[in-house]
Amino acid sequence: MERREFVKKTAAALCVAPLTDFSNITLKAVEVMPDWLINLVKLNDIGVENLRSFQVKDSESKDFGGLKDNFDILNPHSTAALIQWGACSLSSPRSQFYRSGELLNDMNSAANYLVKTQHSDGTIDLLSTNFHSTPDTGFLVKRLTMAYTLIEKSDTPAKEKMLDNLKSFLIRAGEALSTGGIHTPNHRWVVCAALARLYKLWPDPKYKARAENWLSEHIDMDDDGQFNEKSTFIYSSLSDRLLITIANGFNKPALLDFVRRNLDMTLYYVHPNGEIVTDASGRQDKAIVGTMENYYYPYRYMAIHDQNGIYAGMCNLIEKTAGNKISGFLDYFLTDVSLWRPPPISDKLPVTYVKAFPNSGIVRVRRENWDSTLIAKNPVWFTFMKGDAVLQGMRFASSFFGKGQFQTDALKKTDHGWVLVQRLQGSYFQPISKEKISQDGDWEKMPKSDRRQSEIQILETKIFIKEIEGGMEIEIVTTGTERVPVAWELIFRQGGKFAGLTKLENSVDSWLLKENHGSYTYDKNTIAFGPGIALHKNTALRGALPPVDAPTVYLTGFTPFRHLLRLY
Repeated sequence: MERREFVKKTAAALCVAPLTDFSNITLKAVEVMPDWLINLVKLNDIGVENLRSFQVKDSESKDFGGLKDNFDILNPHSTAALIQWGACSLSSPRSQFYRSGELLNDMNSAANYLVKTQHSDGTIDLLSTNFHSTPDTGFLVKRLTMAYTLIEKSDTPAKEKMLDNLKSFLIRAGEALSTGGIHTPNHRWVVCAALARLYKLWPDPKYKARAENWLSEHIDMDDDGQFNEKSTFIYSSLSDRLLITIANGFNKPALLDFVRRNLDMTLYYVHPNGEIVTDASGRQDKAIVGTMENYYYPYRYMAIHDQNGIYAGMCNLIEKTAGNKISGFLDYFLTDVSLWRPPPISDKLPVTYVKAFPNSGIVRVRRENWDSTLIAKNPVWFTFMKGDAVLQGMRFASSFFGKGQFQTDALKKTDHGWVLVQRLQGSYFQPISKEKISQDGDWEKMPKSDRRQSEIQILETKIFIKEIEGGMEIEIVTTGTERVPVAWELIFRQGGKFAGLTKLENSVDSWLLKENHGSYTYDKNTIAFGPGIALHKNTALRGALPPVDAPTVYLTGFTPFRHLLRLY
């Protein structure tokens, strides 16, 4: 049997085979703690020391044991973090806090505070938005159960009292998780993962029954391999971690296939500098700058579980580009010593491709050190990155009846590339018919929908995008009503230097590309772009989105407008 066929059949068998309970592997079964993990433990120690400075230490205070956030607000999440991070240090022989009685006392005070402030229904509050929140209780439980396991298996003296208090919180939380509701798609898997970890510690049938209830709704994954919220920086990686936990806790290996599908898709969402594409997200991480640290655990877990060299290669990339940011998942690595083993030999990651993700409305074009993202359903419809030189967005707008910001739902493939199309209509309204006149003169009672339209104006914009040698070409064609001012924005990331441009008067970092070509250089990478056009200086058109606080280059003109721009 050829190796390719063997790997394919082996992976298929793993999808349905019972899961190995790696958490029960003893330290003797693997090598001693590897250097990368020792480094994470030391970083965690710094975090523990910092967290302790936020704890209320006055035993006479009603807030004793609780932790404040940076806004001086006592909250369960900061308090739970001391237990979570403290357990990692307390149980790690290479930590400065290994078996520390002083730290254990602080953690016990924190556990007492959690019990004291926990609602009678078992929930906690997320003080920024959610109250009596089952999902936010789940977020805490899924990590505090790991803390419980680490402390329980450690040799820390007098740990029993702290464990009893923590168990009290967790059992009461389990009541809420067994009955409470959720807000978002991923909350279902948060609750299920928390129940899975509770079930492993205290196998109450109601934990499993409630998880089965949520799981019966099926996993919210589209044909692209993306979860419903399309939140590539936050919630997709979270869902991967949750599904691994659920698969292990309830012996449901088939759930790992959803993790594989998302990890396979995410291979094509990586910029050359190791950042992740976030432009299609439906959550708060939309268009933010983020690296891949949140995916490190699922890629490492699946690389070892499946002996997948591509996933191992992604682990290497994340280590190089996200570095110490993976320390936020130390408890995952300490509670599963199978992850201490080296992943398989790395295979090459995809770095040259054109890949469409129609359910997310994006197309990814990558050629080694540069890449581009085409985006539908977004006023930012194009990005271009060349190493660390970043064009973080293009926008186009017209001053057409106050609604000329370009955005379209469809990104269509053509013979030579792709096209986005927007068709706008503006009109005026005639006197309302006599029988519909409101006798009190109330305008709201005589709506435009009841009036005949006249002087109807049409404006159609087509944006053609195609790949060229070493870069991308964009042509914008706007037809219809004439003499409409238009402005084309090229929004770059802070920190680089422009050349070949004319600065707009009274602006901080806004520029015109009047003709020829301009360039943007960051470190050793340069994006060249042009030719330019600047027929007016009005870059803040009525009805357009406000300018972004970033270095921005404008091309301007009037309709009918046709201009072609190349980036390379």
